[in-house]
Parts: sequence; C-alpha cells; structure tokens
Amino acid sequence: MVKHNNVVPNGHFRKHWQNYVKTWFNQPARKTRRRIARQKKAVKIFPRPTAGPLRPIVHGQTLKYNMKVRAGRGFSLEELKAGDSTPEELATATQVSGPYLPIVREKPTVELVKVTEDMKSFKAYNKLRLERTNERHVGVRAKRAAEAEKEEKK
Repeated sequence: MVKHNNVVPNGHFRKHWQNYVKTWFNQPARKTRRRIARQKKAVKIFPRPTAGPLRPIVHGQTLKYNMKVRAGRGFSLEELKAGDSTPEELATATQVSGPYLPIVREKPTVELVKVTEDMKSFKAYNKLRLERTNERHVGVRAKRAAEAEKEEKK
C-alpha cells in the first residue's frame, strides 16, 4: 500500500512537454476583441445588414443538398424597426402565415424532335475523347503553326 500523500510516479511524458501545452488564458480577451471587431464592422458597413446581404433564396451547403434551393435570410425584427417604415405601416403589418417569398423553380420545356440518321450515327464518347485530345494539344499545335509560318517567311 502507498504511504503518504505523494504523487504516484506514473507519468509517461515526453521531455519538455510543458513547452507544448496550449493554454486558454487569452479566451476572455479574444471574446472582447471579437466583439469590438463586430461593432467596428457594423459601423463601417452601416446601412447594410451586419450579417451579410439579404439572400431570400439560397442553395444548401453539403453534397446532398447543394442542388436544392431553400429559403435564406430575410429581415429580422431589429432590422425592420431600424428600417424606413413609418409607425403606421408597422402597426398595420401582420404576421405572414404562408411562404412569404415562394420559391418557384421554372421547369425546363422539352421539345420533341424526330431522331435523324446523324443523331443515330453520332458517337458521343468518341466526340468527348476527341475534344479532350484537342484541348490537350492546343498549345503544341499553336507553336507548330507559328514555327511553320516562320519557316515560310524565310
């Protein structure tokens, strides 16, 4: 059994590990610094909203949702109060129950055409490969053309 109130010597540390300890003593100062920076930014961009421009329709962020659009950021109550509405207009304003700015996505119109012989004989994969090759060799071909032109001038 261990006697006395001593440290149990079981520390598997690296040498000079104290030098690599990250402290958080600057946390309160960092908080105030961020707050002051936010206030300065609000003063600097004054007429505009501090949280960025109003985007009523935005795309989702992740791979799953980035093809979809959804409702974004409108006006907050503070922005409405600080806005240019008169007290009479604010008094008559009511809560909107439905979608306040409905997102309408236009459906693309598809026109039907007869399938021609050119369409049937068109090889899409071969065309893509050919265009990729052309794109890869555009610089070399331009250089060769310039050299050939130079040779013709001589």
